[in-house]
Amino acid sequence: MPDSTAVNSMFGRIARRYDVANRLLSMGQDEGWRRRMVAAAARANPGDILDLATGSGDVAFALARRLPAARVVGADFCAPMLAEAERKKEAAGGFPRVSFQQADALALPFAPRQFDAITISFGLRNLADRPRGLAEMRRVLRPGGKLFVLEFSQPYAWVRPFYLLYLRFILPALAGQVTGDRAAYVYLNESIEQFPGRPALAAEIRDAGFTAVRAKALLCGIVALHEATAP
Repeated sequence: MPDSTAVNSMFGRIARRYDVANRLLSMGQDEGWRRRMVAAAARANPGDILDLATGSGDVAFALARRLPAARVVGADFCAPMLAEAERKKEAAGGFPRVSFQQADALALPFAPRQFDAITISFGLRNLADRPRGLAEMRRVLRPGGKLFVLEFSQPYAWVRPFYLLYLRFILPALAGQVTGDRAAYVYLNESIEQFPGRPALAAEIRDAGFTAVRAKALLCGIVALHEATAP
């Protein structure tokens, strides 16, 4: 499992270039992946939404656009990333129903059964204790509330050799030029390779007490969208 202090420091260092790096390294695919998760969450029509590991706030803002009556809380443990989210909110001059809060996913500062839905995109992989984090997500969801996890996964076998070549060599080199922090993207590569595939992650989510767990492979399995329900 990742070291939370090191992960926090890493995201703090790359916060100002995080969005640019995402667009470049995913060849623009990350925006489409997030739209898929937001559309899935919107179908549940939640009133109170927690966007966990919100980063620079893109998903929180997209949820607010799609669900204008919803209250969206974007939470992250990295202060520089939240500063980027606040800067974007101020520049947009809107989003009165979106708020940001510094929070540790392993000890969420929210009441039990506070939210109708939780979204987390590319953040579950960075938790120092996934079972504990998933248990916290279940705690703050209302009965029948929905969990949406967008995360890197393990690709189909025929794609894997080409994908590993990109992850291990091309991605860190490109990211180092864009962000000035090659080490951060070496960590990204290693964390992706070690992360469980769709069946194993679905089992972890069920073990945390969620029901109706399902997973959808995106881009040849490189990314997956998991959905689950709090009992």
